Amino acid sequence: MEFLVASGVGWVTACGIYLMLRGRTFPVVLGLSLLGYAVNVFIFAMGRLWWNAPAVVGQERMADPLPQALVLTAIVIGFATTGFIVEMALRSRHESGTDHVDGASAGGEERA
Repeated sequence: MEFLVASGVGWVTACGIYLMLRGRTFPVVLGLSLLGYAVNVFIFAMGRLWWNAPAVVGQERMADPLPQALVLTAIVIGFATTGFIVEMALRSRHESGTDHVDGASAGGEERA
Protein backbone atom coordinates (compact mmCIF):
# COMPACT_ATOMS: atom_id res chain seq x y z
CA MET A 1 0.00 0.00 0.00
CA GLU A 2 2.80 2.42 0.88
CA PHE A 3 4.65 1.70 -2.37
CA LEU A 4 1.49 2.35 -4.39
CA VAL A 5 0.86 5.69 -2.67
CA ALA A 6 4.52 6.72 -2.96
CA SER A 7 4.56 5.80 -6.66
CA GLY A 8 1.33 7.70 -7.24
CA VAL A 9 2.67 10.81 -5.51
CA GLY A 10 5.87 10.57 -7.56
CA TRP A 11 4.01 10.26 -10.87
CA VAL A 12 1.63 13.11 -10.09
CA THR A 13 4.57 15.29 -9.01
CA ALA A 14 6.48 14.47 -12.20
CA CYS A 15 3.46 15.23 -14.36
CA GLY A 16 2.86 18.49 -12.49
CA ILE A 17 6.46 19.62 -12.95
CA TYR A 18 6.36 18.67 -16.65
CA LEU A 19 3.20 20.71 -17.17
CA MET A 20 4.60 23.67 -15.24
CA LEU A 21 7.57 23.78 -17.63
CA ARG A 22 5.29 24.21 -20.67
CA GLY A 23 5.08 27.61 -22.34
CA ARG A 24 1.34 28.23 -22.17
CA THR A 25 -0.80 29.32 -19.26
CA PHE A 26 -3.34 26.46 -19.10
CA PRO A 27 -0.72 23.69 -18.72
CA VAL A 28 1.06 25.80 -16.09
CA VAL A 29 -2.16 26.19 -14.09
CA LEU A 30 -2.90 22.48 -14.49
CA GLY A 31 0.65 21.63 -13.39
CA LEU A 32 0.34 23.81 -10.29
CA SER A 33 -2.92 22.07 -9.42
CA LEU A 34 -1.38 18.62 -9.87
CA LEU A 35 1.59 19.59 -7.74
CA GLY A 36 -0.78 20.82 -5.04
CA TYR A 37 -2.69 17.52 -5.15
CA ALA A 38 0.56 15.57 -4.84
CA VAL A 39 1.58 17.59 -1.80
CA ASN A 40 -1.86 17.04 -0.25
CA VAL A 41 -1.63 13.26 -0.69
CA PHE A 42 1.91 13.32 0.69
CA ILE A 43 0.80 15.23 3.81
CA PHE A 44 -2.18 12.91 4.18
CA ALA A 45 0.08 9.85 3.94
CA MET A 46 2.39 11.27 6.61
CA GLY A 47 -0.36 10.60 9.16
CA ARG A 48 0.12 6.86 8.48
CA LEU A 49 -1.97 4.77 6.16
CA TRP A 50 -4.28 2.84 8.47
CA TRP A 51 -6.95 0.62 7.01
CA ASN A 52 -10.39 0.93 8.72
CA ALA A 53 -8.95 2.76 11.73
CA PRO A 54 -11.23 5.18 13.57
CA ALA A 55 -10.16 8.75 14.30
CA VAL A 56 -11.11 8.37 17.95
CA VAL A 57 -8.75 8.88 20.89
CA GLY A 58 -8.46 5.88 23.17
CA GLN A 59 -8.20 3.18 20.53
CA GLU A 60 -4.98 1.24 20.10
CA ARG A 61 -4.97 2.01 16.36
CA MET A 62 -6.23 5.40 15.32
CA ALA A 63 -5.79 7.71 12.38
CA ASP A 64 -3.99 10.97 13.07
CA PRO A 65 -6.51 13.81 12.58
CA LEU A 66 -3.90 16.58 12.18
CA PRO A 67 -2.81 15.72 8.60
CA GLN A 68 -6.47 15.37 7.66
CA ALA A 69 -7.18 18.88 8.97
CA LEU A 70 -4.10 20.28 7.22
CA VAL A 71 -5.08 18.71 3.90
CA LEU A 72 -8.64 20.00 4.19
CA THR A 73 -7.30 23.51 4.77
CA ALA A 74 -4.83 23.12 1.90
CA ILE A 75 -7.63 22.05 -0.46
CA VAL A 76 -9.60 25.21 0.30
CA ILE A 77 -6.55 27.45 -0.05
CA GLY A 78 -5.49 25.64 -3.25
CA PHE A 79 -8.93 26.13 -4.77
CA ALA A 80 -8.82 29.86 -4.05
CA THR A 81 -5.27 30.14 -5.38
CA THR A 82 -6.19 28.26 -8.56
CA GLY A 83 -9.10 30.62 -9.13
CA PHE A 84 -6.79 33.60 -8.66
CA ILE A 85 -4.17 32.17 -11.05
CA VAL A 86 -6.82 31.47 -13.70
CA GLU A 87 -8.06 35.06 -13.38
CA MET A 88 -4.50 36.39 -13.71
CA ALA A 89 -3.93 34.16 -16.78
CA LEU A 90 -7.12 35.45 -18.40
CA ARG A 91 -6.10 39.03 -17.65
CA SER A 92 -2.64 38.43 -19.10
CA ARG A 93 -4.21 36.90 -22.22
CA HIS A 94 -6.45 39.92 -22.61
CA GLU A 95 -3.65 42.44 -22.12
CA SER A 96 -0.88 40.79 -24.15
CA GLY A 97 -2.93 38.98 -26.78
CA THR A 98 -1.10 35.69 -26.22
CA ASP A 99 -1.31 32.88 -23.71
CA HIS A 100 2.42 32.25 -23.46
CA VAL A 101 3.83 32.49 -19.96
CA ASP A 102 6.78 34.66 -20.97
CA GLY A 103 4.61 36.98 -23.07
CA ALA A 104 6.26 36.08 -26.38
CA SER A 105 4.05 35.19 -29.29
CA ALA A 106 4.04 31.75 -30.90
CA GLY A 107 6.18 32.90 -33.82
CA GLY A 108 8.80 34.43 -31.54
CA GLU A 109 8.18 38.01 -32.68
CA GLU A 110 7.35 40.83 -30.29
CA ARG A 111 4.16 42.84 -30.58
CA ALA A 112 4.50 46.61 -30.82
